[in-house]
Amino acid sequence: MDVIMPQLGETVLEGSVSAWYKKVGDAVKADEPLFEVETEKVTTEVPAPAPGVLVEILVEPGVSVKVGTRLAVIESASGSVDAPGRPRSSAAAAGPRHSGAGLGQPLDADAQQSPPRRPGRLKLSPMVRRMLREHDVDPAAVQGTGRDGRILPEDVLVHRDRVSRSEPGAAPQAAAGESAPESAPAMGRNGDRAPSVAAGSDDYNVPLNRIRRATAAHMVRSKATSAHTLQAVEVDFHNVDKARAAFASQWKQREGYSLTYLPFVARAVCDSLSRFPYVNASFGVDELIVHRSVHLGVAVDLNFEGLTVVVLRDASHLNLRGLAAQLHRLIVGVRESKLQLAELTGATYTISNSGSFGTYFSVPIISQPQVAILSLDGVRKKPVVVEGPEGEAIAIRPTGVLAQSFDHRAFDGAYSAAFLKVLKENIEERDWAAELA
Repeated sequence: MDVIMPQLGETVLEGSVSAWYKKVGDAVKADEPLFEVETEKVTTEVPAPAPGVLVEILVEPGVSVKVGTRLAVIESASGSVDAPGRPRSSAAAAGPRHSGAGLGQPLDADAQQSPPRRPGRLKLSPMVRRMLREHDVDPAAVQGTGRDGRILPEDVLVHRDRVSRSEPGAAPQAAAGESAPESAPAMGRNGDRAPSVAAGSDDYNVPLNRIRRATAAHMVRSKATSAHTLQAVEVDFHNVDKARAAFASQWKQREGYSLTYLPFVARAVCDSLSRFPYVNASFGVDELIVHRSVHLGVAVDLNFEGLTVVVLRDASHLNLRGLAAQLHRLIVGVRESKLQLAELTGATYTISNSGSFGTYFSVPIISQPQVAILSLDGVRKKPVVVEGPEGEAIAIRPTGVLAQSFDHRAFDGAYSAAFLKVLKENIEERDWAAELA
């Protein structure tokens, strides 16, 4: 059986094996960790797809390959196959071996002669580690400007440009494997070439790395594919705030982290999706594929170094406490590069959470092939009209905007509006304190 490079996220197009946990000739069990894969967004363990013996390793650690590339071959007890129903060649079945140059593998000469040097024990994100290797920069030489001296991507670029300018006649180079800016001119809305801008003496260049190029391509493709339409509702979080205030102290003491608005919105989203299943769907070939399970994606910022989506599988089966616990675990896990493949792929509906930055209104872009995405923005106190036993009155309430971008090909505005109405009611009217008691 072929072991291939998995896709760790919708916008990730390539990655590299940072470590093999088995060597050629070792027996492997299905679902046990086989290798560690690193992308600009995350580093995670990948399990073996089947039991057997590891007979070939085709890609060395540190070499970047595209998603879908063959990485290794596992031979089953009954004889290995390259694909279901297709026997391997006699040469491949002759016995265990470790592949090298001349076998058509995606290894360049430099990579085979001197594997990329990994940074030391500094706490570095996957993106920064990749940039340090690509630009051949010693992390100890870089002045970090992030929190607690953390090295950010722009710090690597500033250091690289400073070194380049100090070398007579030298000019900043694009990262290994990246095209120079001239090879990919920016295009205007009507297909005409966008005007180019030359860097001045006070500027520095930030070439688009792989993750930015992949994200850009995915977002542009989504805008070109889906008939993006936006609707939004203003939500009163008064009942949510009462529950958070009542349980804040004991929750923080017991769980070790604060109870935010996100799990409340996630809980209400899951309930609302059960009544409007077309929102929890993907667009196929002339058909809408409606998902019975809710695999809820949540966009997570990686210290301004990139964006990734963690996935709460079967989120509709979890209560408020369960959602809060899983969200905390996944967000911490992705920032520490400790998540598994299933926790980074397969979302059926996504929440983009910018509320912690105090945003008022966001227009999210749909993650293909999903048909909708929800933006959770900041919740702030404001005067609103409320109805009470004595009639209408002005009250100070915590309010926020929930905005949904949806694919108009999948359903119409009335369906999306009805979903948002139910979502608003779920958040405003549910007895949240009872769910936390």
